[in-house]
Amino acid sequence: MLAIATKMSKAANKHGNYAFGILKNKTIRLFVPALAVAGWMAMPLPGIAVTATYANDYRVCAGRLLSVGVTADAASQGCANALRPRELSLCVSRIQRQTQVAATDALASCNQARRPEDLATCVVGISANVKEAVNSAALNYCNRSLLPVRFAECVVGLRAETDSAPVQAMDNCIDASDQAVSGYLPSFIPATRSQQNIQPVFETTPIPSNPLRN
Repeated sequence: MLAIATKMSKAANKHGNYAFGILKNKTIRLFVPALAVAGWMAMPLPGIAVTATYANDYRVCAGRLLSVGVTADAASQGCANALRPRELSLCVSRIQRQTQVAATDALASCNQARRPEDLATCVVGISANVKEAVNSAALNYCNRSLLPVRFAECVVGLRAETDSAPVQAMDNCIDASDQAVSGYLPSFIPATRSQQNIQPVFETTPIPSNPLRN
C-alpha cells in the first residue's frame, strides 16, 4: 500500500508540474507583447531637429552674402526677409561674380524679385551679350520685367540680328513683355455700382376687368 501511495503521489506531482508549466508558458506569451508595447510607448519619439548645419538655408544665405562683400547687417536683414533665402543669396552671388554690378545693388533687386534665379539669369545673360557697360541698366530692366528670362531672350535675339543699341533693345523688349503679360488678364469689364443698381423696366398692357363680348 505504501508503494502504491508513493507512486500515486509522484504521478500527481508530475501532472501538477506539467500543468503549471503550461500555465506559465501561456502567461509569458500574454505578458511579453504587452510589455514590449509599453516599452515602445515609453521611448522618446524622434522630433525635427533644428540645427545650424549647412542644411540650414538661412546659414547658407548669410554665409554666401558675406563672401561677396555684403555687410553682416544687410545680410541678416535680407536673408530674414526672404521667402527662399538660399535662392536669394545665389541670385546676388551670380550677379556680383559674373557682372560689374555691386553686391549691395544686386541684393536690393533680388529681394524684390518673385523668382531671384530668373532675375540673375536675365542680368547675367544680357551683360554677357552687351559689350558696353550696361550692367546697372540690365539690372533695372530685368527687375522691371515680369518675365525676366523671356525679356533677356528678347534682348539677346534682337541684338543678334538687328545690331540694335542695348538700351533700345531693352526698351522694345520691356514693352513687349508688358503686353505679353497683359494678354493673360481677363478681358471683361466689371460692372460699376451705378450699373449694378439699374433695374430693367418692362412695359405691360393691363388686362381689362370686363372683357368685351361679341
